[in-house]
Amino acid sequence: MQSSNNYESGNLSVFITGALIGAGVALLFAPQSGEQMRGLLRDYAARAKDELDDVVDQGAEALDNTMERGHEFVEKGKDSLREAGRQVKDFAEAGKQAVNETKDELASQHR
Repeated sequence: MQSSNNYESGNLSVFITGALIGAGVALLFAPQSGEQMRGLLRDYAARAKDELDDVVDQGAEALDNTMERGHEFVEKGKDSLREAGRQVKDFAEAGKQAVNETKDELASQHR
C-alpha cells in the first residue's frame, strides 16, 4: 500500500512539474504586456503553490495512516506473542503434571 501512495505522489509531482513547464512556455510565447505577464505568472505561481501544498498534505496524511497501521500491527503481534507464551506455559505445566502422575503410578505399581 505504501508503494502505491509513493507511486501516486510521484505521478502527481511529475504532472505538476509538466504543467509548470508547459504554462511557462505558453506564457513566453504569448504576446502580452509585461504587467499582464507578471500578473499571469503570479496567478500561476499561486495555483502551483496551492497544488503543491495539497500534495504535501496528502503525503503527510498517507504517512500518518501508514505509521498508525504499523503501530497497530506491532501491538497485535505483541498480543499474539504474549498469548502464545501463555499457551506454551500451560502446555508445559500440563506435561509436567502428566509426567509426575505417570511417575507416581509407576512407583505405586512397583511397591
